[in-house]
Amino acid sequence: MNRTVNVDRLDAHPVREIALADRVFGYRSAGDGPALVLLHGIGSGAGSWVGQLDAFSSHRTVVAWDAPGYGVTTPLTASAPTAADYATALADFLDALGVVRADVVGHSLGALMAAAFARANPARVRSLTLASPAIGHGDAPASERESKLDARIGQMRELGPDGLARERAARLVSGSASEAAIELVRANMRRLNPAGYEQAARLLSGGRLLDDVAACKVPLFVICGEMDTITPPAGARRVAAAGGANYRELAGAGHACYIEAPQSFNDAISRFTGEFTDELTGNDHEQS
Repeated sequence: MNRTVNVDRLDAHPVREIALADRVFGYRSAGDGPALVLLHGIGSGAGSWVGQLDAFSSHRTVVAWDAPGYGVTTPLTASAPTAADYATALADFLDALGVVRADVVGHSLGALMAAAFARANPARVRSLTLASPAIGHGDAPASERESKLDARIGQMRELGPDGLARERAARLVSGSASEAAIELVRANMRRLNPAGYEQAARLLSGGRLLDDVAACKVPLFVICGEMDTITPPAGARRVAAAGGANYRELAGAGHACYIEAPQSFNDAISRFTGEFTDELTGNDHEQS
C-alpha cells in the first residue's frame, strides 16, 4: 500500500544552508551512507522529497536540494540558464557537501538538470534515475516555445505562488490521489520564488533532454506514473529508448509519482540502485 507522507513530516527534515563565497544553497538531508541526491521539478522544492528522506535515511545519505532560485538558494546569474548551468551549480553544491559520487534522481524539470550533470560528470554518477522526465521544448518551433514560455510565466505573474498552488496542485497527481498528497504538492508550490521559477521556465523552454540522455555514459532508469498528464508515459518511454534504459510505470500514479505512490517509487529506486551494490565502498564522501 502506498501511504502518502503527511506534510507535517517537513518539520522532521528542516532546511539547511551551506554558504559558498558567492552564493548560498538550501537543502534538506538525512541519514548516513552512500549518497542519494534528489532534484525536484519546476513547481516544487526540496520538501517534496520527505517520503524519500524518511525511507532511505536508515542506510543512505539522502540529499534533496532547493535548485538555484528556489527556497534560500541563490539564483543563477543568467536570465535564461541552460541545463548545463544548473549542472555546474549542482557540482559546486556537491563539492561543498563533500559528496564525491552519488545515485542521482531527477523529477520532471529536475531530469534535465540531472542528465546534464551526468553527461558532464559521469565519474560522479553511480546511477541516474529520471522520474516523469520533462523533455524540454528546445526542438520545437520558436513560436511554439515562446507561446508556452509566455503562458507559464504569465500564470505565475498573475496568480503568484499561492494561486499557482491552488490552481495547479491537483493536476500533478491522479484523480484518486489522497488529500495528503495534494497538500504536500501545494505546500511546496507555495514556497516558490517567482524569479527562480521564471529562470527554470526558460530552462524548460530551451531544454533538450534527449540529447543529454543519448550522450550519458551511466546506468539509466526511467520511471513514470501511469496517469501522468504533465509528462505522459509516451514521452518517458522516448527518454528510456534514447538512453537504452530500463523503464517502469507506476500503476495509478500521476506526475508527482514519488509523492502519490512513495512506496512503489522507493521500491523501484531500491531495486535499480541495488544492482550496483557491489560498487558501494562507503567512500562517497570526502573525509574531513
